[in-house]
Amino acid sequence: MLAIETLSWVELRYVNVPKALADTVKQLNIQNGSVISIANRLVRETLHRKNILDKIIENVLAPSSLDSFNFGVQSFLRLFTYQTKFTDAHEAEAIVLASLGRSILGQKTLRPVEEAMGKILVFNIDSFLASIDDSERISLQTFHPRWFVDYCISLIGREEALKLLKKNLEVPPTYIRINTLREDENIILQRLSNSGLILEKVEKIRFLYKVLKKREPLIKMKPYEEGLFYIEDKASCLPIEVADLKPGITVLDVCAAPGAKTSHLAQLLQNSGQIFSIDYSHRRINTLKKELRRTGVDIVDPILCDACKSLPINVKADLVLLDPPCSGTGVFWRSPYSKWKTDFVVVENLAKVQKMMLEACCEYVKDDGKLVYSTCSITLEENEFLIEQFLKVHPEFSLAETEPKIGIPGFLGLDKCQRTYPHIHEANGFFVAKLVRK
Repeated sequence: MLAIETLSWVELRYVNVPKALADTVKQLNIQNGSVISIANRLVRETLHRKNILDKIIENVLAPSSLDSFNFGVQSFLRLFTYQTKFTDAHEAEAIVLASLGRSILGQKTLRPVEEAMGKILVFNIDSFLASIDDSERISLQTFHPRWFVDYCISLIGREEALKLLKKNLEVPPTYIRINTLREDENIILQRLSNSGLILEKVEKIRFLYKVLKKREPLIKMKPYEEGLFYIEDKASCLPIEVADLKPGITVLDVCAAPGAKTSHLAQLLQNSGQIFSIDYSHRRINTLKKELRRTGVDIVDPILCDACKSLPINVKADLVLLDPPCSGTGVFWRSPYSKWKTDFVVVENLAKVQKMMLEACCEYVKDDGKLVYSTCSITLEENEFLIEQFLKVHPEFSLAETEPKIGIPGFLGLDKCQRTYPHIHEANGFFVAKLVRK
């Protein structure tokens, strides 16, 4: 029941899994942690494979369609198909699943799909995949939207695209950044070691470590509560590193929440200077403030405003850091259910927003100041196309080298920019450009 309801809320309200699960647990008043854990896994694994599950269901329902049934039936059929086709469930377990579905949703509600459930059990996935075209087959085998498969093949070639798409099926690594605003790095490392955390230093990124082994969830650890470390992907540290910060400077941090980059900025500035942190929502600003308190940052002025327009400040910054809202195509391995909410229209619309933000923010860069632009997207529209167009309109800016080099050069001859990919760099898909005002 919990899994069915959670899936239904994800589809109906377009909320993420943690939010949908938490709301459903509260609604159904479920106290059993084991039940919640099982439901969480079922929902995530089902959503991860949503495209092939729906393809199987649509095939057995024809000429009816999945959309012709209510969300409860849709969610049950997806869970049933996942359990019977992608786990080791036997026929006896399938019968139990069907019986559970009838008891939860009602026999009358499920009667129209009883025949389809039988067809799902005997559906031959391999035969079906052999009958469709290459891009569609890759899409279903790697559980990615068809448009994204085509885009990746066009961008980096079929062989590299397959490596990227398959990498997205793996569990991504976890990285933490040691927060030297709270304590000396070696002292923090010793405490983390005493807490059962086994770490490996990441080359070229200061204070960053890969988590090899842990005894408990990181956010439950006492050192985390004390702000001794921040959970942050390797690629998201790169924009801060390439900024080449010096203590005492003025920074404009645009789209700052939830606070990873802001706390990183403050750390490398040694809490000296001033950071104006811009974000558009009260909720996100409050999250930012909470994180800054946890990590001991005290040089930030949070500002609530729309970064697509002129900002309500009168300042010329040594550094403007712009990490705008993006399609998130570089982080599908960390948020697999988000890939079903993104399409190329979303990419194009976000590129327009990013362009407005870039235009609005560039005027706050002082002479000889820097503007660092980054996204967790691999699309050209949100990255190279945007930077190339910006440079044509703003000859007062020029590209600068992005150091340290942990990624590969950007496209369109913008080789001073950097790109990272999960299958090459064990990091989120990221783009970073550094521009200097002449």
